[in-house]
Amino acid sequence: MKRPGIVFLDAETVGDVNGYFQLTRLGNLTVYQSTAHSQRIERMQGREIVITNKVIIDKVVMDACPALQLICIAATGMNNVDLNYARFKGISVKNVAGYSTESVVQQTFSMLFYLMGNLPYYDNYVKQGNYATSELFTHHGRPFHELAGKTYGIIGMGTIGKRVAAVATSFGASVICYSTTGKNLQNGYNTVSLNELLTASDIISIHCQLTEATHNLIGFEQLRLMKKGAMLINVGRGGIVNEAGLARALDEEIIAGAALDVLETEPPDPSNPLLRLQFPERILITPHIAWAGLESRERLMAGIIRNITEYLNEKSRG
Repeated sequence: MKRPGIVFLDAETVGDVNGYFQLTRLGNLTVYQSTAHSQRIERMQGREIVITNKVIIDKVVMDACPALQLICIAATGMNNVDLNYARFKGISVKNVAGYSTESVVQQTFSMLFYLMGNLPYYDNYVKQGNYATSELFTHHGRPFHELAGKTYGIIGMGTIGKRVAAVATSFGASVICYSTTGKNLQNGYNTVSLNELLTASDIISIHCQLTEATHNLIGFEQLRLMKKGAMLINVGRGGIVNEAGLARALDEEIIAGAALDVLETEPPDPSNPLLRLQFPERILITPHIAWAGLESRERLMAGIIRNITEYLNEKSRG
């Protein structure tokens, strides 16, 4: 059987991971670190299999690339591919699910403890020489709190939300949750309304998808319902939290802190109000990395290889 042409359009989104050698064994592989919108058709010409994370593959591209038979999405979300038109053209589309759960859960708690433990303050206290000149063996400049005994609110009780709930419970927190879809209600935890969750929780973390129903789900008015000492974590999608409203709530000390791994526009515009807070220590922002632990990215690559292998096996049988 003729070796298929395989092209990876945006390999830099996955980074330096194992798996490229296995891809070369499956076909004639070409790897581009990134692909501009105007380069899509040229780079996909004659290729039977394309791998993409964020590069958009729409009707125009599919019509211009008649050799295309399989689109492998290097992610779970599939919104960068016109799925209806791919189905019409008989082009298979495969994604990879479940690879990032442990990475996202770990990052959720890393971000929480970074803020809750006031770690930047204590790290600076030591590194700036203050501890070395102190006469006391300890220092209580900023209070920090235990997770045990707190109420942990979760928005979105899918696979990741449930795993976060289990970890929070193991730390001694009491978990409540809000379902944005009305599904996953039988999850073993107390499901409440959004307003109940906002008013009762000491920590809230977001693990739902961005939809019309969840866009700007948490704005200034919702943040005003939260406890003054509460913290908000968003590792779901940018756009679920209104960024201007969050900036105002942090500067007005309506909530104690926030940690975001996702923003509405990525990378952010320099004018984003969250980058110009009066009290920047109240927020932690990471560049959409919660999903991207090395093991997670290697599971993602293994999933891509598995999808291509299954496609080639089906092709050989047919």
